[in-house]
Amino acid sequence: MTRNERLSPTPALTARAYRAGCGQQWTLPSREPDLAYTGLELAACPVCPHRVEPGGAAAFCTLRPVSVAHPFAGLRALLERAAPGSGN
Repeated sequence: MTRNERLSPTPALTARAYRAGCGQQWTLPSREPDLAYTGLELAACPVCPHRVEPGGAAAFCTLRPVSVAHPFAGLRALLERAAPGSGN
């Protein structure tokens, strides 16, 4: 058996739906958990609250897979349960 025969083939890229914070959606082939949208050419982009402007780098918007919960969703649930008047 050669070295190449022992390696598993890389799975083909399949298109996934990604969503920006504003709700705009794109379907792109990628295995990445997040993508950075640097085009920022939508009418709402200049004033969008989801726009990220890191010091010394180009502004971008984070695109996350539609099928995956936001990384802070669990934290939000904890905060809502701990809030005064929540019954907990």
